[in-house]
Amino acid sequence: MTAVLNNRPAADADSGGTAGTGGPHRRRKPGRAAAARRRRETLAAYGFLAPWFLGLGLITIGPIIASLYFSFTDYSLIGGADWVGLENYRRMLDDPRLHQSLAVTFKYVFISVPLQLAMALALAMVLDRGVRGLPLYRSVYYLPSLLGGSVAVAILWRRIFGANGLINQLLESAGGLIGLSPTLPGWVSDPEYALGTLIILNVWTFGAPMVIFLAGLRQIPRMYYEAAQVDGAGPARRFWSVTVPLLTPIIFFNLVLQMINAFQTFTQAFIVSGGTGGPSDSTLFYTLYLYQQGFGSFEMGYASAMAWLLLMIIGGFTAVNFLASKYWVFYGD
Repeated sequence: MTAVLNNRPAADADSGGTAGTGGPHRRRKPGRAAAARRRRETLAAYGFLAPWFLGLGLITIGPIIASLYFSFTDYSLIGGADWVGLENYRRMLDDPRLHQSLAVTFKYVFISVPLQLAMALALAMVLDRGVRGLPLYRSVYYLPSLLGGSVAVAILWRRIFGANGLINQLLESAGGLIGLSPTLPGWVSDPEYALGTLIILNVWTFGAPMVIFLAGLRQIPRMYYEAAQVDGAGPARRFWSVTVPLLTPIIFFNLVLQMINAFQTFTQAFIVSGGTGGPSDSTLFYTLYLYQQGFGSFEMGYASAMAWLLLMIIGGFTAVNFLASKYWVFYGD
C-alpha cells in the first residue's frame, strides 16, 4: 500500500509530462486564449465601424477643416484659393445685408421657438389625460415635424398665404358673412407679414418636442398631484408647482435642440421667398444669405467665414443655456 501511494505522484507526473507537447510548462494558459478572443472581437467591431469612421472623416471632419481653411482665403469655387487672412471676417463687420440676416434670424428664433415649445407642451398635456386613440393622435401630431422642412410643404405654405391663397379666401368669406370687405395683403409678399408666416410654419412643426414632453409627463408620479390637490392647489397651481419644475430637464432639452434647429432653418425661407430673402430682405435668414454668397456670388471664402460665425453663435447660445440651466433646471438628485 505504501509503495503504491509513493508511486502515484511519480505516475501522475509522468502522465502529465507526456500528455502535452513538452510538459505542462508549455501549455497555453486560459488567459492567453481569452485575450486572443477579445482581440478578434475588437478587430471585428472596428471592421463593422469602419464605414462610419470613413463617413465621419470624409463627410464631416474633412469639410470642417476645409471650411476653416477657406474662411481665410479668397476662393470662388472655380479658381484657386488665395490667402487673405482675416479679411473675410473684417468684411462681415461692414456688410449691411449680413446684419439684416442676423436680425431676421434672431427674431425668428426668439419668437418661434418659445411658441413652438408652448404649443407642444399644451398638446402633450391634453394627450396625457388619457385620450382614446392616443397612438393615432400622437402620430398625426408628429407628422408635421417630418414634413415641415420639406420643399413640398414650403410650396404649399406659399400658396396658402398668397394674395389669392386659402387664408385670404377664408377671411373674405368671413367678412362677407358679417358685411365687411376687408383689404387683405399677400402675406408672403408683404414685408410686414412675410416673416410671420415662416414663424407660424415653424410653430406648426411641434410634433417632435410634443412627443418628448409627453414621455416626460408620463414619468411624473401621480402622487405629487394628489398631494397638491389635498393641500388645496388648483389646476394652475399644480401646473406651476408640480408639472413645470419636474419637467424642466425636458424643457431644457427641447429648448436647446429646437434653438439649434431654428438657427439652421433654410428650406422654408428659400422656397417661400424664391431664394431672394424678400420681400425687402424680410425673410433673409442667415443660412439663406450664406447660400447666396457661396453658390450665387461664388464667394466661397466669405461664405465659409459666415459658416464659422454661425457655428460660434450657436455654440455661444448653447453655452449660455447650459450655464443658466443650473438656476432653473431641477434634476432628481
